Amino acid sequence: MPEHPRLILASASEGRRDLLARAGYCFEVMPSGVEEPPFVGFSHPRAYVQHLAWLKAEGAAARLQEGLIIAADSVAWLDGAVIGKPIDRADARRIIARLSGSEHELWTGVCLWRRPTDRQVCWQEKSVVAMKALAPAEIESYLDLGIWEGKSGAYGVQEQNDPYVRVITGSLSNVIGLPLERLAAELQLIAN
Repeated sequence: MPEHPRLILASASEGRRDLLARAGYCFEVMPSGVEEPPFVGFSHPRAYVQHLAWLKAEGAAARLQEGLIIAADSVAWLDGAVIGKPIDRADARRIIARLSGSEHELWTGVCLWRRPTDRQVCWQEKSVVAMKALAPAEIESYLDLGIWEGKSGAYGVQEQNDPYVRVITGSLSNVIGLPLERLAAELQLIAN
């Protein structure tokens, strides 16, 4: 195996790609193509995001002979329920109205999968996020931005001075979709 294995991001997420690129990682993108199963049979978002991340890593591993796969999935969690990705603008409106003026958890599961040894390292991280209370007209303005598309919780956090969303605990990179702080340490361990 080479000293620094080929890094593969098993995700089509622009946020995850941007985080890795800005952190200086050289990587390839290989979306797993795995359909996300519904939140059925899981009692907690921690188990759900871990399952999703592992499924994505497994999907990429089946097509890769050598390298190190990074797979992740994130979901919002409020009042005992997963808040997933909206299916359309009306669903995004419903989700944003539900999150408006509240605090919720954002969970990310990460799975690193080394090929060909199939060594795996998996973990989950939680952040607490507050969304500004939004009037109906503000929700419509937010929806017009298109930030909600393809995002769990129907929002995307801006890194500097986000007017809608604030990270209370946990890391900003986790809320974007990939906890870089722990990723760096885990990559060093599994790459050797």
